[in-house]
Amino acid sequence: MKRRGLPLPHQQTQVDVYERFQKRYWADPAGFVANCINWPSGQSPAPYQLEVLQMLVDHRRVSVRGPHGLGKTTVAAMSILWFALTRDGRDWKIATTASAWVQLASYLWPEVFKWMRRLKWTSIGRAPFNHREALQRGLKLDTGLALSLAPADCNRMEGAHAAHLLYIFDEAKIIPPATWDATEGAFSTGDAMGLAISTPGEPSGRFYDIHARRPGYEDWQVIHVTKDDAISAGMMNPEWAEQRKLQWGEGSAVYQNRVEGEFAAQSADGVIPLAWVELANQRWLQLQADRKLEAEDQEMVGVDVGRTGDKTVIARRFGKHVIVDLRRFGNLSTMQTVAQVQAALTHGGKATVDVIGIGAGVFDRLRELGLDVAPFGAGERTSKRDRSGEWGFENKRAASWWNLRELLDPELGEPIALPPDDMLTGDLVAVRWREKSGNVIGLESKDAIKARLQRSPDDGDAVVMAFWKDYRGIPFG
Repeated sequence: MKRRGLPLPHQQTQVDVYERFQKRYWADPAGFVANCINWPSGQSPAPYQLEVLQMLVDHRRVSVRGPHGLGKTTVAAMSILWFALTRDGRDWKIATTASAWVQLASYLWPEVFKWMRRLKWTSIGRAPFNHREALQRGLKLDTGLALSLAPADCNRMEGAHAAHLLYIFDEAKIIPPATWDATEGAFSTGDAMGLAISTPGEPSGRFYDIHARRPGYEDWQVIHVTKDDAISAGMMNPEWAEQRKLQWGEGSAVYQNRVEGEFAAQSADGVIPLAWVELANQRWLQLQADRKLEAEDQEMVGVDVGRTGDKTVIARRFGKHVIVDLRRFGNLSTMQTVAQVQAALTHGGKATVDVIGIGAGVFDRLRELGLDVAPFGAGERTSKRDRSGEWGFENKRAASWWNLRELLDPELGEPIALPPDDMLTGDLVAVRWREKSGNVIGLESKDAIKARLQRSPDDGDAVVMAFWKDYRGIPFG
C-alpha cells in the first residue's frame, strides 16, 4: 500500500508498522494518547481526558462540560489526531466548529499542531505530516480531510459525507441549534462520532439540553469534569479557584460557570448578562487575531480615579466599539494620575473623568493643561432615557451602566469588543439594578457592592465611562 510521506527505501516496512498501529489503536484513543505522544517529563494526560477519549469510541456521542483550565481543547486536538491517523487510507472526514471562528483559528488548530509535533512518528509508522498535509486550519491526507467550519456553515456541516466521520463542537454552549441539526443525518449510518466540549453558561440552548438529559438527547454521553477533578489532575491551581470565589462570589453565575463548571443563570436584577460580555470577549479575541484592535483612532478614555483603598483604572476605547485595554494603577497622587491620563491621551481622543472626591482635582489639572476632558459626576441628574423611551434613571451612574447594557444587547446593540479580563468580567456582571417609582431605574449603592465583593467595581466603571457619549461625540445629558 503506497501512502504519502513514506520513505521509499523502507516503504513496505513502514506500511506494515502503520497498519499494525491502525489496527491496535482503531478503537483505543486513550492508548494512542498514552503511548504515541512524547510527554514532557513529569506530565501525563489527566484521567478524565483519557476517559473522555475512550467514551468517544464506546458511546459515539460525548458531551463534556467543566471549568476553565481542564484541558478541553487538548482532548479535542488529540481526538482529531487519533481519528485522522487511524482512519487514514479509508474514507474519512473531520468537521470542526465552534461558537466563534477565533476559537478554531487561535485555539483548537494551534493545539492540534502542538501535539502533532510531539507524536512518536516512528511508532506510528509514517513520516510526519508535510506542508501539503498540515494546513493552516485542517488536515488533508490521501483519503480524508479535517476542516474548520464557522457556525453559520450549516450546509457544509450537513455535506460532510464519509464512511468515517468525527464532529468536534468546541466551546459548544452557544453554537446555534441549526449547526447541531445539520450533523444528525450522519449519525444514522456509518462510523460517526461527535465530541462537544465547553465551559457551561446559562441554562439554555442545545448544549444545556444535552446535559439536562432532555428528551431526544439521551444518546449523548454526558461528562461533568468538576473543579476538584481539575485540581486533583494538576490542571487547575486551587489558589486561583479560591481567588475567583472572593472576586466573583461563590453564588455568582460567572463563578459557577468558570470555576465549578456548572450551568447557572445570572440573577434577574443583574444589569449586564454574562453571555453578552462573553460575546464581546469573542469579538475582541477575533480582532486581536486579525491584528485589528487599534484599526481605528482612539476616541475615548474612561478614567475611574482611585479613592482610599481603590485603584485608578484607565479604559481606552478605539473607534465606536473597541476597548483595547485597561490600565490599572495603585496609590497614585493627583499629579501622578494626571500624568497617566496624559500618557493615554497621546493616542488622541477625549477623557471622561470621574470627578467625585480627588477626581475633581485630576479633572481640573487636565483642563488647565488644555486637554480634551469631560467631567462625570455619577450622582448627578440626567435627562437620558432608555432605548424604549419609557424609563428614566436615578442618576448618571445608573444611566451610564444601562447605556453599556443596551450597547451590548446582541439583539439591538452594537458589536462592542471587550478584553477577556477576569476582573472586568466580574465587575460588569456584579452590578444590580432596581425599579424605583415613576419608571425610574436605579443601581445598588457602591457601598453595597463593596460589601458583597470586598472591592469596588473600578474596572467596570472605567469601561462604562469610556462609552458615556453618543457616537457623534456628544456627552449624554
